[in-house]
Amino acid sequence: MPAEWSFFVSVFLKFFFLLTPFFALSMFLSLTRGYPDVLRRRLTLRIGASAATLGLILFFFGDGIFAVFGITLDAFRVGAGALLFLSAVGLVHGQATSVAETPEEDITVVPMAIPVMVGPATIGSLLVLGAEIDDPTRRGLGGLALLLAVAAVTVLLWLASWIEAIIGRRGLAILSKITGLILAALAAQLVLTGMRD
Repeated sequence: MPAEWSFFVSVFLKFFFLLTPFFALSMFLSLTRGYPDVLRRRLTLRIGASAATLGLILFFFGDGIFAVFGITLDAFRVGAGALLFLSAVGLVHGQATSVAETPEEDITVVPMAIPVMVGPATIGSLLVLGAEIDDPTRRGLGGLALLLAVAAVTVLLWLASWIEAIIGRRGLAILSKITGLILAALAAQLVLTGMRD
């Protein structure tokens, strides 16, 4: 049981940082500037539901996607690692993917769920992580960890105004850079594993 618990915590932390929580928080604050709190909270729940649905589909059906396109898991590891590294560099330098302006009612799925929380690099990483877990128990734990990670990011968005008041924009920028460093390490691990295998 300790091994399963350790696996669960490890996967949860990976998913949490893959969802770029602090960049998502910054973008959410920017896109909902001037919105009433009731609308912000309603959007938060819809964003979380959208990200969770997309993430679970990618996590559980990644191996089928590989089979359809004839892509090996190791080749995808290298590609996903490269994309994740580029995203990490963008976060560290404060130049993460820009998001086009959208009307008020259209930020739930695009751009908040995709590509802010679940961007190309996150999609690749979710596909790889899902495909490399064979054990049904661990696969279920992985899905649960993903849901918990999305829930944690959703709570951050729910508390967006409060968090901004406490740590400010500079604090959010620092946390985004730390997230970028962690993502860079995950990217390096993906590439190294793919090349080794």
